Amino acid sequence: MTHRHDQEPFSVEDTLAPAPVPGPAATPRDRLEAVLYELRRVIVGQDRLLDRVLVALVARGHILLEGVPGLAKTLTLETVARVVGGDFARIQFTPDLVPSDVVGGQVLDRNGEFTTRLGPVFANFVLADEINRAPAKVQSALLEVMAEGHATIAGESHAVPKPFLVMATQNPIESEGVYALPEAQVDRFAMKVILGYPSAQDEEEIVRRMASDPPVPRQLLTPEDLVELQNAADAVFVDHRVRQYAVQLVTATRNPGAEGLGHLTPYLDLGGSPRASLGLIRGGRALAVMRGRSFVTPEDVHALFHDVLRHRVVLSYEALAADVKPDQVLDAILDAIPMPEVDLGHGRATA
Repeated sequence: MTHRHDQEPFSVEDTLAPAPVPGPAATPRDRLEAVLYELRRVIVGQDRLLDRVLVALVARGHILLEGVPGLAKTLTLETVARVVGGDFARIQFTPDLVPSDVVGGQVLDRNGEFTTRLGPVFANFVLADEINRAPAKVQSALLEVMAEGHATIAGESHAVPKPFLVMATQNPIESEGVYALPEAQVDRFAMKVILGYPSAQDEEEIVRRMASDPPVPRQLLTPEDLVELQNAADAVFVDHRVRQYAVQLVTATRNPGAEGLGHLTPYLDLGGSPRASLGLIRGGRALAVMRGRSFVTPEDVHALFHDVLRHRVVLSYEALAADVKPDQVLDAILDAIPMPEVDLGHGRATA
C-alpha cells in the first residue's frame, strides 16, 4: 500500500526563476504556494520538510527534526524567516548552557541597576540546534516558552512575538553527551520529521546552485500576513466524521486491541495523548488552506498521521528487541482503520 503521507499538497517547478510576489488580492493558497516556490529556489531535495514547516507555521505548532548534519536544517528555518519577514535566532544547545542563555535574565547596567535582557528565544523563528545536548533544565526552559507563549523573568511576564515557531533538531547518530527529551516534553512538538539524504540528482543540483552564486530568498510576506493565514486556518470547517477519524487513529495507539490490532499491544508502552488529536485537526486545517479548500478531508488527517504521532508513541522493550519502528506501528494502524467517505464538494461526510 502506498501511504498518502508521502504526497505533497502541490507541485512546484524546479527552477531558479523568482516566484511572483502575491498581490493584496491573492488567496491564502496563492500566498503559500509562492512561499513554497521561493523556498525551493534555495532548499533542494527537502520538499517534504518545507511542506511540513509551512504546515507547522500555519497551524501554530512547533516541529522537531531528526537527521544527520548537513541536511539544510539551519538553512531551512533561516530561509523561511527571510521569506516571511520575521526575526531569526539560532541557539546552539551544549551541555554547559543554562536557562538564562535561552530566555534571558537580569543584568546590571552602567547605573548599577538591574534591567531585563531578553534571550534569543524571543524571536519569530527559533532554531534549537541539537536540543538533546543540553541538560533537562535548559530543555524545560525552552519547552515552557513553546507551551505558554511567554517567559517569566524576575517576576515579570514577557510574551514572545507572533508568529512564533521553534524548530528543534536532533542528531540520531550520536549517543554520548546527550540528554534524551522526556516523553512529556517531546509531546510539546506538533510534528516530528525524519530527514534523509537527498537523491543523487538532487545533490548534484545542490552543488550546482550553491557552489558559485547561491540564490538569495526574497521576502514575500510579512509576519502580519502569516497571522492572517493562521486565522484563515482557524476558520476551516471540520466535519464530525473527520474529527472521529482523527480521534480513532490516536486512541488506536493507546488501545490497539479495540481496533482489532491486539498483536500491536506488546509493542506499545504509551500512545498519543489528546494533544495528538488536536495536532491532527490543526495540521489538517493548515493543509486545507495550503490546498485551497475551506474544509478538512480524511486524507489531510491521513497525510499527517506519521509526523504527528511518531514521537508520541513509546515502544516497549519487546518492540526494540524485534526491531519494530514507530512508523511500522503507525502504518499498521492506518491500514486497519478505514477513512470515512466525504463529499468533497460540500465538505460534509456521507454515510
